[in-house]
Amino acid sequence: MSKNIYVGNLPFTTTSDDLRDWFAEHGSVTRAQVATDRETGRSRGFGFVEMTEGGDAAITALDGSQVGGRSLKVNEAKPREDRAGGSSAGSGGGFGAARRDRY
Repeated sequence: MSKNIYVGNLPFTTTSDDLRDWFAEHGSVTRAQVATDRETGRSRGFGFVEMTEGGDAAITALDGSQVGGRSLKVNEAKPREDRAGGSSAGSGGGFGAARRDRY
């Protein structure tokens, strides 16, 4: 069974290949991805690594380690929760809704 790992507090220069290399020292990496901003393409400072073996060892070894002057936060990723109101269309929220309520 594979383990999905969250890696936070990454230096903004970190690439997906960097993540793969760091974690491959501890086991078999099937996927490594640094999260990027949709508009700018810049790193958001965190990423995810999927490992088929060695995930627990990688978490233990890399959590708190120093990379580029930053202390990494490494733990098992939690399942993504559904976010209500993810779209502003028809949600009634936002700046315009507050103004309508006054009248």
